[in-house]
Amino acid sequence: MKILIVGPSWVGDMVMAQTLFQCLKQRYPESEIDVLAPDWSRPILERMPEVRKALSFPLGHGVLELKTRRKIGKSLAGQYDQAILLPNSLKSALVPFFAGIPVRTGWKGEMRYGLLNDVRILDKERYPLMIERFMALAYEPGAELVKPYPQPLLQIDPASRESALGKFGLMLDRPVLALCPGAEFGEAKRWPSEHYAKVAELKIRAGWQVWLFGSKNDHAVGEEIRARLIPGLREEAMNLAGETSLAEAIDLMSCAAAVVSNDSGLMHVAAALNRPLVAVYGSTSPQFTPPLADQVEVVRLGIECSPCFDRTCRFGHYNCLRELKPRPVVEALERLVADPVEVQ
Repeated sequence: MKILIVGPSWVGDMVMAQTLFQCLKQRYPESEIDVLAPDWSRPILERMPEVRKALSFPLGHGVLELKTRRKIGKSLAGQYDQAILLPNSLKSALVPFFAGIPVRTGWKGEMRYGLLNDVRILDKERYPLMIERFMALAYEPGAELVKPYPQPLLQIDPASRESALGKFGLMLDRPVLALCPGAEFGEAKRWPSEHYAKVAELKIRAGWQVWLFGSKNDHAVGEEIRARLIPGLREEAMNLAGETSLAEAIDLMSCAAAVVSNDSGLMHVAAALNRPLVAVYGSTSPQFTPPLADQVEVVRLGIECSPCFDRTCRFGHYNCLRELKPRPVVEALERLVADPVEVQ
């Protein structure tokens, strides 16, 4: 079996898609799996042993470019036995259709009859988790999913990790607390910077160092967190947000003794690296996209109006996150990982 996966457009979704790849390998051990996805996802896919190769998809999210999709499809003609589509959009079904792949599998989505010839009807009550919706596409319609569910697991090349440590002048002489204060989804997923700063302060005083991760859009909040630390502690917090590539961020995060993250793509990366993880939820729910690992504590208030899944708070108060104080997060960290015996 040669299988083409049309991959999702978000970091967290791409990490969770590894559960589908694992199911396919269990069902077809000799299968070859290629993933058509944006270039940014290559560092994730290269760390998944189930994936033979990542195929570059040059079009941005929501762009039609019918001519380009046809060209890509024609270039893939005759190479695959099946295509599995993870996005539910009509556009995502065009490349496999133009490629003439014999079996084209996906959920019903946006008017895709004809483009898909193995159309599945989603039962949201049967498959409440996103990974279940991914995994179900590896099997015949109605088949029971095999439990326990697989968990994403990214593989790290030690040489690549050492290179990243050297590039940024980072040392592992003290345990590393990784903080991920950003979220591309919007403000309703971002735990306040003052709360992150308090967690950073307490752990630095206990003998840790802090590395802040995120995209260029998160660099400012990283600086805000550092600015809230007094001199002497501030120097123990390194703001890597926007400074690293995604590949470097993954390799460096694998060094963390613990991670605190919003519900974001980096939260799923941390889980797939099997790092002890405290996941902070506000407007979203761990009942749909939980971090998939064993060493995880989810912290949320669960106030009356959450989860709302809105990008911005309809009431303007963001109390689901603002009223979630640092203490529960610190206590969750302490349950996962002990502080160093000797504070340097």
